[in-house]
Amino acid sequence: MPIHYSKNNHIGVFTIDNGDLSVLTPAMHKALYTLLAEFVADPDVHVGILKGRDGASFCAGDDIKNPLPARTRQEELEGYLFLHHNERDGSPPHRPGWDVDIMKLERYKPIIAAVDGYCLGQGMIYLLHLTDMRIASDRAQFGLPEMAYGMGGGGGMTRLGRQIPHVVAMRFLLTGEFMSAQDALKYDLINQVVPADQLMAQAMALATTIAAQPPIAVRVEMESYYQSLDLGRDDNLRYSMNLYRLQRLGYEGFGAGSGFLKRPKAEPHV
Repeated sequence: MPIHYSKNNHIGVFTIDNGDLSVLTPAMHKALYTLLAEFVADPDVHVGILKGRDGASFCAGDDIKNPLPARTRQEELEGYLFLHHNERDGSPPHRPGWDVDIMKLERYKPIIAAVDGYCLGQGMIYLLHLTDMRIASDRAQFGLPEMAYGMGGGGGMTRLGRQIPHVVAMRFLLTGEFMSAQDALKYDLINQVVPADQLMAQAMALATTIAAQPPIAVRVEMESYYQSLDLGRDDNLRYSMNLYRLQRLGYEGFGAGSGFLKRPKAEPHV
């Protein structure tokens, strides 16, 4: 399977493995969705890492050199309106399909990207949708080159303007130019640039630090943070405070029962 998944010490590692460019196929989107759903539901895995095969690019997008089976205009329309419609008779996955399910997946468990080489097209879209922290090698390059092929919309699907400055996003989207790792760091698209031979060690070190935190607190922090991006001030305050109270009332791990949240000793029944 060109998507590999391994687990160790509360860390799950997803590896895209399909040639030197780590290109994606519809079957790989389906496999990745299945593994992501497993990752989200697994209480023993606290954090993930998404990467390409060692020595290969992170992901240069969808495989455009091997065309998908031809469809009529009616079948193409149905494919957009009814995802996986074509799979009912045992046909292989098509596009769009499981890539849409991945982008809509509810996930409040952190994933770190370890980016080497090219991060382009659907690979870039997955970087923006699926990863919360990002470490790149000094030879990494980022891009959404679809504009040159008459395919717009990537900036809207990813809400890129929330992650980098507006004018930078516009140039990036409308020219299709690649962005170097150094520029990606300058514009806060990534957290860190390291030599390629240190990439996985740095990603694993960060993952180990996060995996050691109380999983409930990480879960609540991520939900509160991401929901706040779409809520008004008052609604966000109420939502976050409710999550905080729910967490503290039920939490019994390190830090519980201390300070103003300390529970009084129960009186004996008489």
